[in-house]
Amino acid sequence: MRSMRFVTAVLCAAATLLTGANAFAASANVAVAANFTEPAKEIAGLFKAKTGHELVLSFGASGQFYTQIKENAPFAILLSADDERPKKLVDDGLGVAESRFTYAIGKLVLWSKDPNIVKGEETLKANAFNKLSIANPAAAPYGAAAVETLKALKLYETIQPKIVQGNTISQAFQFVDTGNAELGFVALSQLMPNAGGSRWLVPQSLYSEIRQDAVLLKASAGNEAATAFLTFLRSPEARAVIEKFGYALDPKSGT
Repeated sequence: MRSMRFVTAVLCAAATLLTGANAFAASANVAVAANFTEPAKEIAGLFKAKTGHELVLSFGASGQFYTQIKENAPFAILLSADDERPKKLVDDGLGVAESRFTYAIGKLVLWSKDPNIVKGEETLKANAFNKLSIANPAAAPYGAAAVETLKALKLYETIQPKIVQGNTISQAFQFVDTGNAELGFVALSQLMPNAGGSRWLVPQSLYSEIRQDAVLLKASAGNEAATAFLTFLRSPEARAVIEKFGYALDPKSGT
């Protein structure tokens, strides 16, 4: 009987400790650029395991998130696909200036599921395809980089009638993945788990560097989960995940 009482007491004490730990856990809503979907999920899992804090992730186009935040959407953090929107949020008085940093530098890829289609810029010059998928350049920085690339190659006017736009880089990827477009401009991170098809890593000289910035929103400056996550995002553990998905890292943004 004594041993049963002892076990019961231990279990009750453990439950109390767990309840106490969970009482300190917080949550934060994070707006995440679509290209960063898989890395964000993995990092959020590591973050929760380490801190107990819960992140509610929403994925979409950076331009759409900027508009939603301006209209008081309840996000604590924006992980943008560019550095322009986070800077605008700071300039608008909505973002915490000292919180802004480059968490990843994206890479643009021309990709097809067909292993015989993409052979470099010559594929674009040959123009022997019916549809080219890109993300909406007005809302998605990877779409803007795709247009910039085509213009740098002096091919935009020729290829423009064949362009199909997705609202986000995820939709641009889906158009190619489902065969609705023979090829498309996507983020390298989207291809890291997928070795199939053919691809061309677009030279950085053809488009502006895709510096992806994070920013804390002033309305959530006191949110423990949000501030802790931005610190964790700079950690070697998180940066290893980011690099694993094909992004370059800003050496000045690490901890």
